[in-house]
Parts: sequence; C-alpha cells; structure tokens
Amino acid sequence: LSYMNYHEDHSEMEAEWMKGVELLRSMNLVDSEYMINEQIATGKSILAEGAQGSLLDVDFGSYPFVTSSNTITAGTCTGLGIAPGNIGEVYGIFKAYCTRVGSGPFPTELFDKDGDRMRTAGNEFGSTTGRPRRCGWLDIPALKYAIMLNGVTKLIMTKPDVLCGFEKIKVCTAYNYKGEVTERVPFGVIENELEPLYEILDGWKDDLKGAASVNDLPGELRNYVNYLEFNLGVPIVIVSVGPDRSETLPCTEEFA
Repeated sequence: LSYMNYHEDHSEMEAEWMKGVELLRSMNLVDSEYMINEQIATGKSILAEGAQGSLLDVDFGSYPFVTSSNTITAGTCTGLGIAPGNIGEVYGIFKAYCTRVGSGPFPTELFDKDGDRMRTAGNEFGSTTGRPRRCGWLDIPALKYAIMLNGVTKLIMTKPDVLCGFEKIKVCTAYNYKGEVTERVPFGVIENELEPLYEILDGWKDDLKGAASVNDLPGELRNYVNYLEFNLGVPIVIVSVGPDRSETLPCTEEFA
C-alpha cells in the first residue's frame, strides 16, 4: 500500500480545530503556579480534586492496568506546582464496597447475585458508555495502601445505602498470596493470584433515607464505620447515604 498517493480532505476538521485555537486565545491565560502559590501565601485554601482512583496511578497502581498519569496526592504537586509542604488535609473518598472498571486484579470481585445486586442498587454503570462496573466487597489492604500513598488524614465513606438489606457484610482483611498470608498489596500481581481472607459483620436492613445525622443510622452501620476506623487508623468524618446534599452526614461525634 502506497501512502504517497493518499489524499483526504480535512478542511472541515481544520476549521473546527482553528475555532478551538481562537477560543483558547480569547481566554485570560495566567502563570497558574504563581497564581496558586500567591493565593496560598495570603492564607487562601486550594481544593484539588483527583479524578481517578489511586490504583490507577501510573507508578504505584496495579500496573499495567493503570492510566497515564499520577492519580495520587503527589499529582497535586506535579500538576499544579504546589510544594509538598503546602498540602494540608487529604480527604480519601471511598465506597462502602469496591468497584473497578475494565481489566485488572480485583480480589474481592463478586460474580454472583450479590455482585449484581450491588451493581443495580449502586447504578454502577459507566455514565458515558453504560459499561457495567465490576463490584465486590470492601478490600482493607487495598484501601490502606491508598491511604499510605496519599497521606490521607480524613476519610469520607459513600454509598452504604447500596448495602441495605444484606444480612451479612464481608470485609477483606488480608490475602493468601502464593501460600502465604499478607496484608500488603503485592507488586505486579495478576488476576486470580490473590485469595481474599474475610471477616464477616452484621448487615443493616433499615432504609437510610431520611437520616438527618449519623445518630439516625442503624447500629449495624455505625458498627461498620467503627470497625473500619479501627482497622484503617484514620477517622471517617463524613458518611454519605445518598446523592442529595442533605444525605451527606458529618460525623461530629463518636459513634456509639
């Protein structure tokens, strides 16, 4: 096949491209690293939000099933020009269960009716593609790994409402990896190499809608939060029980 005689009219796409160039030219472009650090120097707070999970980090994620950039807190430094010493609180947001998109190791993945139930109740489908997400029980070793890499100081738990009605809740506390028990996420692990080791907790049956504070949550859910805080060593400061802002409940008191 000869490419010398290959011709295609790209004039329409070129016109669209140039429109984009003109739009960029119309913007007030700044040296953002200076602007952000000047704001920090005057006492202003900067909120940086990560777009993807920690295990998709190009350096410390479950390679090769990763994205092309740093998705952990360090990306704030390299992406925005903020020095590590200027980072204050690091809020780690996690679901009450686990999900994953695409291929890659997922030790606690469920292939049964429980996984289907999580997927349906949590609307775990890609917002653009509609692609079903893989669902499974919470994985403490993976969560502790993410906490370590990001320097998480406070945790926010979302979607415990998805687990309403489960009689028992499983939590992975360690792995059986090549015949040995480990609480670490091994490097370069491939699918099916990790056998999850579980602890089982009582589930909650009460509907979480209408809960105005964490004190309105079922005792089993409060126990679940206490259990996770103890095992993770980081306080859970918010529990989100639904998509509405009124369903975002601050944990200002100890769970009883």
